[in-house]
Amino acid sequence: MREDEVPDAPPPPVRPGASIFTIEGRSAPGLFVVGWLASLLGLALVLVGVLAPSGLFLYFVGPTLLTIGLVAGAGSQTIERRVRGEAYAGPSPYLVFGACIAAVYAIGSIFGLGLHLALGSSTLPGYLVRLVGVALQAVVFIGIIRLTVVDGQALTWREMGWRRPDATALRELASGAFLSLPVIGLTAIVAAIVVPLFNVVPEAPLPATGVAVGLAVQLLAGAIIAPIAEETVFRGFAISAWQRTVGTRGAIVRASVLFALAHVLNVTADNSAEAIGLIVVGFTTRLPVAFALGWLFVARRSIWAPLGLHIAFNAILLVLGELAVTGAR
Repeated sequence: MREDEVPDAPPPPVRPGASIFTIEGRSAPGLFVVGWLASLLGLALVLVGVLAPSGLFLYFVGPTLLTIGLVAGAGSQTIERRVRGEAYAGPSPYLVFGACIAAVYAIGSIFGLGLHLALGSSTLPGYLVRLVGVALQAVVFIGIIRLTVVDGQALTWREMGWRRPDATALRELASGAFLSLPVIGLTAIVAAIVVPLFNVVPEAPLPATGVAVGLAVQLLAGAIIAPIAEETVFRGFAISAWQRTVGTRGAIVRASVLFALAHVLNVTADNSAEAIGLIVVGFTTRLPVAFALGWLFVARRSIWAPLGLHIAFNAILLVLGELAVTGAR
């Protein structure tokens, strides 16, 4: 080598991904280890809770450890992606969604126990219980997004489509709501195809109450609170994150599939055939609105338009369900 020649710099070391269990070369080895170990232990305890059965392990201890593990894993993944200079330096939407679900069970079990102790032998109307459940889930969803995504500086609220509620936002809400009837029509066509094939009809997440106050409460829960939380997670966060890694089309598809799957997690049935039928019907009938919401978010680059569609879609279905019950009396 001549004296005036400068040797080439060695290539940067290849940093291990989140799926490789090693602390070598990691920027936050402690977070990575906590993430893996707490997640594995949490999953194991959930399985113990299923087999034992034990409500303590299934609904509290297991989900609590799983939440800690997934949040730690999200932090580790964010740091590693930032060090690698990736286009999206934040946690995977799959990881964040898993943390949301685990945290809902963990926090919900504590809240439910406290509510039971406070009420004693008294009982709340079903629609009030469902309102509390939906509100708690919304707080957890948005809290996990804040903790793992916004505080981790992966995405800002503005980058996730949340902008000031002004006249433009009202127009976006209205334009989204205008699309609700065509989307409901398409959903009805899909339901007419798949329901006879499996001969099952999924139970509504918010069943009709038969009373005016019940409808009002369920509209608050199902047509206001739930859409805000779900649009934050599935459109604002998931699509914004995946757009930077798999492109717009891939982001819409992934977020739509995840949205539909999220609505069949709590399926209960008397046998496996019925369970499969309920899952397939519930999943496929939610795909039309999921894709419409995703397309609308990308087209308008705002959360308000899909939020308007989501609110109107849920509100119309809730009112129709209530009318069906009252009309059958």
